Amino acid sequence: MKKTISVSNQRATLDTGRRNFLKLSGVGIAMAGLALVGCNDDDLIMDDISGNIFDLGKGDVGVLNYAYALEQLEADFYTKVVNNFYSGISSTEKEIFTDLYHHEVIHRDFFKAAIGGATSNVLPTLEFQYPGVNFNDRNSVLATAKALEDTGVAAYNGAGRYITNPDYLVIAGKIVSVEARHASAIRNIINPGSADFSGDDVINASGLDLAKEPKDIVEVAAGFIKTPFTWKERGIS
Repeated sequence: MKKTISVSNQRATLDTGRRNFLKLSGVGIAMAGLALVGCNDDDLIMDDISGNIFDLGKGDVGVLNYAYALEQLEADFYTKVVNNFYSGISSTEKEIFTDLYHHEVIHRDFFKAAIGGATSNVLPTLEFQYPGVNFNDRNSVLATAKALEDTGVAAYNGAGRYITNPDYLVIAGKIVSVEARHASAIRNIINPGSADFSGDDVINASGLDLAKEPKDIVEVAAGFIKTPFTWKERGIS
């Protein structure tokens, strides 16, 4: 039996009058009253949790928890950035980072609500660390933002094939389009006016964004995530 999940993020605020490439207009998740069709009950049967280690779960729930983990990381990072902007930051860079912060908080809260409407097996709030990141240094912040955004795009593209619910797939497609704009914006700040916004390191020979398997993504993100979790279905333990 399927459940209907109603998600509202009407409390979220966002200045959509800023740069077109960062607008959420038309993306869908910035609008109140979003409704999804939940997972089959069979998808809610999870692997046993070993000790205190949380397992993301099976089927679509596992993918949603995976996306939620990554959105928690990005939201946490940008929260730290906007709460203490690096020295010498320009007004343009402040605007962009503030936009990215709002977007990632919306993404994070959306996944928390969506998963909570489908199952009690919701990934808890994670703890993060940023070894080697100097939040007072422009180059350090931009390099980390670039790595997180590039990883996020590849993560959504790689996990999409494991989603069986078409409603979830549509939402994932909308979110990854925003993440790709984030990646382009950060790359343009680092090297303005260049082709780096869609560089060969993130675009394949077919002109498409790279897609990476969850196991490869978690290996990259693990350095930032203090709270351990597993995803046995995808070979992450």
